Amino acid sequence: MACMHDHSCEDHDCSSNWSLYKHVDLSKIMQSCESGRFCVFGLATWYRALNEAVPGSVKSVFKAWQHRLNFSEGYLESNDGDPELLVFIPFTSDVKIKSISIVGGADGTSPSKMRAFINREGIDFSDAQSMQAVQEWDLAENMQGMLEYQTRYSKFQSVGNITLHFPDNFGGDTSQIYYIGFKGEATQLKRDVVATIVYELMPNPSDHKTKAETGGGSSHVE
Repeated sequence: MACMHDHSCEDHDCSSNWSLYKHVDLSKIMQSCESGRFCVFGLATWYRALNEAVPGSVKSVFKAWQHRLNFSEGYLESNDGDPELLVFIPFTSDVKIKSISIVGGADGTSPSKMRAFINREGIDFSDAQSMQAVQEWDLAENMQGMLEYQTRYSKFQSVGNITLHFPDNFGGDTSQIYYIGFKGEATQLKRDVVATIVYELMPNPSDHKTKAETGGGSSHVE
C-alpha cells in the first residue's frame, strides 16, 4: 500500500523518521563478486546489487531523506536491456521497518514492482523468482519522493538484513533507482554480537577429541 505524506515537512522533521540509512552496513558492500552472486564468507556477508551496471553504485542510494532528490550523488542502474535488480541490504543492528520509499528514474526507468525477503542471505535471481516474498508492492513513479509503501509491520520486526527484488519497470531499457529509504527504528541488538553468540554456540570439532585420536577404533566426534 502506498501513501502520501499527510503534512508539510517544512513544519515537521521528516528526516528523523527516515533515519535507518544510518544503520545500513555500507562497510559490507563488495565492489565485485566473480560468481555473480552475493558472496557469503562465514558469518559476514559482503554484497552488491545483482545486475547493477556499475559495481558498487548501490552505495549511493542510501542517504538522508532530505538528500533523496540529490541526483548528483550517483544512482543505481541495471544493465542495458535488462531492468531486473536485486539488492541485499544488511544492517548494523536489528531494525523494525514501517515503510519503504523508492525514488526511481524518469522515462520509464522507475521500478514498477518491489518484493521483500527478510533475513535471507545469498539470494540470487533464480531464488527470488521462485521464493515467496514476505511482501510485494506495485510501485508508482515517484520522482519527488513523496510516496511511501507501508509494510506489514508485524512481519518486519528484528530485521537483520532485507533483500529487495525489483523485477520490472515502466518500459525503460534500464531500471534506475536514486534513493531507497526505510522508516522505522533500530534496536540496540548489534548484528556482530548476534553472529558471535551463534558462533560460540556452534560446536568446534577441534575442541573435541575423537576416539581415533585417543587410541579408539572410531573417529566419531563425541
